[in-house]
Amino acid sequence: QVQLVESGGGLVQAGGSLRLSCAASRRTFSSYTMGWFRQAPGKEREFVSAITWSGNSTYYTDSVKGRFTISRGNAKNTVYLQMNSLKPEDTAVYFCAARVYGLADSGLPGANYWGQGTQVTVSS
Repeated sequence: QVQLVESGGGLVQAGGSLRLSCAASRRTFSSYTMGWFRQAPGKEREFVSAITWSGNSTYYTDSVKGRFTISRGNAKNTVYLQMNSLKPEDTAVYFCAARVYGLADSGLPGANYWGQGTQVTVSS
């Protein structure tokens, strides 16, 4: 069974930082583009960031550019999301995703594999 396990969520004040981690249970994921999506209360799930298997290409939604940084671990089946300068509007459940697709300009990002999600709450 394939698993993506997230950790690192929590409660932080506006302007603070959090680092999310995601570990995949299979080395197969080392060859996939991995990423993060989020879903705020009453809203649809949205793309946040992604990184190719090599780590050479990264993608961000406009609202987090300059504040969030995605990276992969040396084993390539782990992915991190460093979130700085957090804002209340970043409050959401954050989902790790693997085999992310639709990252071209005209695409709608999605993924084939999902984690269970970790709550991030930013207080004002």
